Amino acid sequence: NWLLARSAQIGGGILELTLSIVFVFFFYRDGPRLAMFVHRLLERLIGERASYYQDLVAGTIQRVVNGVIGTAAAQAVLALIGFLIAGVPGALVLGLATFLLSLIPMGPPLIWIPATAWLAWKGDYGLAIFLGIWGTLIISGVDNVLKPYLISRGGNLPLVIVLLGVFGGLIAFGFIGLFIGPTLLALAYSLLVDWSASQQNKDKI
Repeated sequence: NWLLARSAQIGGGILELTLSIVFVFFFYRDGPRLAMFVHRLLERLIGERASYYQDLVAGTIQRVVNGVIGTAAAQAVLALIGFLIAGVPGALVLGLATFLLSLIPMGPPLIWIPATAWLAWKGDYGLAIFLGIWGTLIISGVDNVLKPYLISRGGNLPLVIVLLGVFGGLIAFGFIGLFIGPTLLALAYSLLVDWSASQQNKDKI
C-alpha cells in the first residue's frame, strides 16, 4: 500500500510537471497578449494598483521557480557528495538524476534508496546506514528548509507566509500548489496590508 501510494504520488507529480511544461509553451507564445488582458482587467477591478499586483504575482512565481531549481541543484550536490563518500559507482550520473527527479515530489529517494539497498546487498552495512541517514536528513531534508528560504528571498513577504503558502499549497493542490499557494497568500497579505493602510488614512482624516 505504501509503495502504491508513493507511486501514485510520483506519477501525479510527473503528470503535473508535463502539463506545466505544455502550458509554459502557450504562455510564452501568447504571453504579451495575456499580460495586456490581465493588466486591463486588474485596472478595471483595482485601479492604479494594477501594475503593483501584476508585478507581485510575477515576482512570486519567479521566486518559486528559482526556489525549485535552486533546491534541486543543492540536493544534487549533496547527493553527489554522499555517493562519493559511500563509494557508489556512477556518482556523477546519479547526482544529475537526483537533480532531474528533485523537480517532482518524492523524487530524490528514487535515487538514494536503491543506492543504499545496493550497498547493503554488497555487505557494506556501515556505508549503507550512512547513505540512508544522509539521504533522509540531508538530501531529502534540505528541501523543507532551503526551498522556503529561497522563495522568500527578494520579496517583502514574511517567511511564515511563504512557509504556509509552500506547504499548504503542496498539501492542497500537489506539485502545482507549490506555485498557487505562495501566490495566493502573497496577494491576500498585500491586499490586507493595503486595506489596513487605507483604513488608517481614513481614520486620520
